[in-house]
Amino acid sequence: MKAVSYKGPHKVAVSDHPKPKLNSSTDAILKVTTSGICGSDLHMYDGRTELKQGAVVGHEIMGIIEQVGEAVRSIKKGDRVVLPFNIACGFCFNCHRGYTNACLTMNPESASAAYGYAGMGPYQGGQAEYVLVPYADFNCLKLPGTPGDEWEDDFLLLADVFPTGYHASELAGVSPGKTVAVFGAGPVGLLAAYSSVLKGASEVYVIDNIAERLEKAKDLGAVPIDFGQGDPVERIFEIRKKHQATQQSHRPGEEKMQGVDCAIDAVGYQARDDKKPSQENPTQALENCLRVVNPTGSVGIIGVYIAPDPGARDDQKKQGIFSFPLADFFSKGLTIGTGQAPVKKYNEYLRDLIISGRARPSLIVSHHIKIDQAPEAYSKFDQRTDGYTKVLIRFGEKAAA
Repeated sequence: MKAVSYKGPHKVAVSDHPKPKLNSSTDAILKVTTSGICGSDLHMYDGRTELKQGAVVGHEIMGIIEQVGEAVRSIKKGDRVVLPFNIACGFCFNCHRGYTNACLTMNPESASAAYGYAGMGPYQGGQAEYVLVPYADFNCLKLPGTPGDEWEDDFLLLADVFPTGYHASELAGVSPGKTVAVFGAGPVGLLAAYSSVLKGASEVYVIDNIAERLEKAKDLGAVPIDFGQGDPVERIFEIRKKHQATQQSHRPGEEKMQGVDCAIDAVGYQARDDKKPSQENPTQALENCLRVVNPTGSVGIIGVYIAPDPGARDDQKKQGIFSFPLADFFSKGLTIGTGQAPVKKYNEYLRDLIISGRARPSLIVSHHIKIDQAPEAYSKFDQRTDGYTKVLIRFGEKAAA
């Protein structure tokens, strides 16, 4: 079968790999119809993880079940399913409590597992024609429709970025009427903003410096802020000061709440410096979150911070150790939430929002490709050129740009 594998920094290749086989009676084999290239895949592509060369990548996966083990009961051959990127057993202490992002049994090295990702277990990735699904009864979300229909792109995003974006809004405490700032307009940042809109946020700001991404943020109902045009935090303060009705509703002293209620870091450790975008500043997005959020507000960190980082500038950053303005965090009385999304906590409900027509996360999709085009797509996505925002690999049909 064809699959995309890591070949070293800034290099992936499409090559032939053995088709997976059932390892357990609880497994299934999925014939992939669509797989996504995720922003977090770029950390590996850039050589910023310890992924071994030759590993098949990709953790956003949907398709048709081709084979099931004899113990699988609720999933059968021919079912259309999408896979949470978290691989979970369903029976450990953390899975019982809904923390499928921290399954204790599926990865011998840590409390989390995923398809095709560094440090997340020995599992083949899903940018491939077929993939093995462990504990298929638990890890498959059944879907209506047929491959290639009007829901294909929307359903694929249930594997990761839609639940992850929604989780970001939960980490940041977004609820009806609250004001929100999202730093980073990659796929997760865009869907964090979209989730905030769906939840009834009164104002949503999205900060980036890529024009095409900011345009998508606007299409989703957010206010785009280009940090290339000046300090984005000050810009948000200025915009909010011009909201006459809001200002008129303040009691004396409440003008101190010039920022937002909720802030989301959707960038992580490869953030760009606001003043020098050609350079990295690993804590830039987090520092901006702490500046823009009002006293007693909430910050959600959904952008990846990972260690070890072979490409970091110094030994501390290589180990994921960064300076942090703890005094500001304490004095503001902020709440902070972090970590990977437990996809199964959200994916059924988000699926039903899609089916009902209330949500269309596929608005962020920019390109469809065939698997043989993956190396070029990785390069353009990594360079943020030609409008590459969210790229989906289609199998078994002609890809449309």
